[in-house]
Amino acid sequence: MEIFETSIPELELINRGKVRDLYSIDDLILMIATDRLSAFDVVFPDPIPDKGRVLAQLSIFWFRMLEDLVPNHIVETDVDKFPPVLKKHRQILKDRSMLVKRARPLAIECIVRGYITGSGWKDYLKTGSVCGIRLPEGLKESDKLPEPIFTPSTKAELGLHDENISLDQAAEIVGKETFEEVSQLSLEIYKHAAEYALSKGIIIADTKFEFGFIDSRLCLIDEVLTPDSSRFWPLDSYEPGRPQQSFDKQFVRDYLESIDWDKTPPAPHLPPDIIKKTRQRYLDAYRRLTGQELK
Repeated sequence: MEIFETSIPELELINRGKVRDLYSIDDLILMIATDRLSAFDVVFPDPIPDKGRVLAQLSIFWFRMLEDLVPNHIVETDVDKFPPVLKKHRQILKDRSMLVKRARPLAIECIVRGYITGSGWKDYLKTGSVCGIRLPEGLKESDKLPEPIFTPSTKAELGLHDENISLDQAAEIVGKETFEEVSQLSLEIYKHAAEYALSKGIIIADTKFEFGFIDSRLCLIDEVLTPDSSRFWPLDSYEPGRPQQSFDKQFVRDYLESIDWDKTPPAPHLPPDIIKKTRQRYLDAYRRLTGQELK
């Protein structure tokens, strides 16, 4: 079943984001990952079948693996244990939703880069730096960095673009103490996850984390280490000096770069072949990382 947009009239809709629909339920939030696709911060009219299920189930997988490193916002992931008011919506919610605690999200995106690619590569070509962090000379596209780096960005509203910012700017936005905690935590999580993924034949080139405060405690929230928030490369075909094959939506971005679209709404329709291949990449990422098929 494809889910482009949800409707649960019994609950208050808090927000319909690029991918997730959020509803208020008592003192919690019902988070639903739809099959919407966003690229270049624009939502596309065509859903990617099973995408929301991959995002939700892979996030749950990582949240559980990482909970000794960092607390998270999950309360319940089993739809059969959700409040009775949601019983009639079980088919829509199954495998793509979770009940989470309310958090006060940080106003920055917490990005960690272990390899030089994407906007980081473009910045490096212009300045030799990423977010003000000076990098070694002579790096090639997709090269592994000597050490992973924390490169924050702004958090754009729907339809606008995130922008890389300096470490000082990020510290000014969230406060020095919070910045130091979140930057160290982001690097620690990335290193742990990247090592695990490598054992499964996947390179995590970079990823984006979301953090928020729950009862004054910094927690990992939203999604984590999915094909939407990360670049996943197959280890067996990795070769620096060029763009890499991927298990993420970079495949869609590459297609969009090849057509005449100015990256502003409205988004064009995606060809069936691109939809099919994108779905397969998401499913491949899930299978490789979890060792399971998405049922």
